[in-house]
Amino acid sequence: MTQAVISTVDLYDRDYFLWTDDIADKLRARDFECLDIENLIEEIECLGRSEKRELRSRLKTLLEHLLKRIYVDMPQEFKGWERTIKQQRSEIQLEFKDSPSLKRFWDDLFDTVWSVALENVRDEYEPKGFDFPDTWQFSRDIDTVLNTKFWEL
Repeated sequence: MTQAVISTVDLYDRDYFLWTDDIADKLRARDFECLDIENLIEEIECLGRSEKRELRSRLKTLLEHLLKRIYVDMPQEFKGWERTIKQQRSEIQLEFKDSPSLKRFWDDLFDTVWSVALENVRDEYEPKGFDFPDTWQFSRDIDTVLNTKFWEL
């Protein structure tokens, strides 16, 4: 029994894909005694962090393009920015559909990515004469951010 656990742990380091197949087979067979528990726990935790990173990345991109669309008067760019806004909103909504519990991180993620998005857009557009507010000027609840055409307000 100990030998099986050791070889499974070694397999994790040698061939990750084969390790996932082995773990899945053991779970299907209900062979819980031979599972590589420590690496399995780590992988499950990584899945949750990955989902949160995906949401953070999409929200940052959404805020960057919202800032550009709202505050940068470059009509030739509007359609592209609006397309990206629509795409990011759709992807975020799909993330919430798959993992509704991610919504509980919205406010913290918004705070984190707002400053990054603002800095990125300022770096690109303030030298061209465009100004951006220090704070988000609109409601930041999920429904509003994912559905409002702020540039029409």
